[in-house]
Amino acid sequence: MYKIKEIYYTLQGEGAHTGRPAVFCRFTGCNLWSGREEDRHKAICQFCDTDFWGTDGVLGGRYTAEELAGLVKSCWPDDEFGQPYVVCTGGEPLLQLDEPLIEAFHRQGLEVGVETNGTIEPPAGLDWICVSPKAGAELVIKAANEIKLVFPQPGAEPERYLDLDFENFFLQPMDGPAAEKNTKLTLEYCLKNPRWRLSLQTHKLLNIP
Repeated sequence: MYKIKEIYYTLQGEGAHTGRPAVFCRFTGCNLWSGREEDRHKAICQFCDTDFWGTDGVLGGRYTAEELAGLVKSCWPDDEFGQPYVVCTGGEPLLQLDEPLIEAFHRQGLEVGVETNGTIEPPAGLDWICVSPKAGAELVIKAANEIKLVFPQPGAEPERYLDLDFENFFLQPMDGPAAEKNTKLTLEYCLKNPRWRLSLQTHKLLNIP
């Protein structure tokens, strides 16, 4: 059974697929933070802005592969245009996402993307892999469609990743109290280092999920 925090239909807000309609399937659990606020200070990733604890979100619960794939597909509009797309996210979705579930998604006609911290080898069959490295965590995935690096992160400087085999290189300003300053720093870095492109959390700017 797959443990799911929430499932919802929206627009992808970040990275290479910004603006693309997608069903987000958020898995519970992460290997870099428990999800409990009392543990944040000792977590490897302390800046996470996502609630991935429990199964109490919209359409959250425990599902078999076929149940989950059918539920995700049911969230897609009844429209012949546009490739149905599911973004598997978390937490860390690769703690649960496996080949049987990917195959079940594909049987429903879904293109399957994943957003991962890159510390776990991905299963076969994924259509899009977005890696978001975290300082202090060993990066296992060194070739994928997209790297989306939250900036600035001491210990995860952009130059550390330039020799890796990613098709797209994105820098995303770290949110939080210093968001305005971080956005300026990210903009300046991208202008000086044009290998990197700016990624903004447009879903927050638009106030959508």
